[in-house]
Amino acid sequence: MKRTQHPKEFKIQVCKEAIDTGNAAVVARRYELSSNMVNRWVKEYKEGKYNDISLGVDSTPLETKMLSQENDQLKKLLGEKDLEIAILRDLIKKKNPHLLKSLR
Repeated sequence: MKRTQHPKEFKIQVCKEAIDTGNAAVVARRYELSSNMVNRWVKEYKEGKYNDISLGVDSTPLETKMLSQENDQLKKLLGEKDLEIAILRDLIKKKNPHLLKSLR
């Protein structure tokens, strides 16, 4: 049997179909491929091997890293705001304790 090298675009298309249908065996039969090969391609696709900016596909690991950094920044900002609110409430409590009841 002759060994065939498939282009990245084809592998990405097969992977997306296998993920969408949830059944790699059906997709493998449709393209006359081995189901083990399709499963391996899907695994590699999920790991980010076939993600390439030149293909117009989002780079999953890079996107995940950027989202994680943004999430960390937002958590830090939220923590600072919570601290600021706590400080302002303490100031109100010290200067005008009767106003504190209306804030809660």
